[in-house]
Amino acid sequence: MSVVKVLGISGSLRRASFNSAALRAAKELAPEGVEVTIYEGLREIPPYDDDLRTGKGYPASVQAFRAAIKAADAVLISSPEYNYSISGVLKNAIDWASRPPEQPFDGKPIAIMGASGGVLGTARAQYDLRKMAVFLNSHVLNKPEVMIAQAASKFDAEGRLTDETTRGLIAQQLGALRDWTLRLKR
Repeated sequence: MSVVKVLGISGSLRRASFNSAALRAAKELAPEGVEVTIYEGLREIPPYDDDLRTGKGYPASVQAFRAAIKAADAVLISSPEYNYSISGVLKNAIDWASRPPEQPFDGKPIAIMGASGGVLGTARAQYDLRKMAVFLNSHVLNKPEVMIAQAASKFDAEGRLTDETTRGLIAQQLGALRDWTLRLKR
């Protein structure tokens, strides 16, 4: 594998989302050997309904999401923190993707980051994602952790990440995710 293909998933649908901006920064900061593609279809995924899945099969938007995860070598999730956990839209997408057959998160390396206006920088949401990864049988990268606290002070008006410390952490995380992915593929 010459290039590690990373699928970036933002847990926020907000147009000016700091988490989507963090993924754009990740794409910009990707080190050699890493290619980041940002998934843009979360808005189209309907509320999870297993009657729909077992009756008519996966909706096209869910099939596309599952295929994107499966095609990626690794996943980078950037999630806001809503009510001490991940966003409903992200949880919904993960619920759809986690169903059989061939659950695409199985064995997949995952890195987690998040941006919030608070002082904890999505620590609780990231903890919940780590717990979910156990069920998904995916392999979460432990360090470096990227928790972007007080996000409004770290991005400019155009959504560009301007905080150099955070930019460095994201670049380090992507390098570590590349190395982790290659190690797991051996």
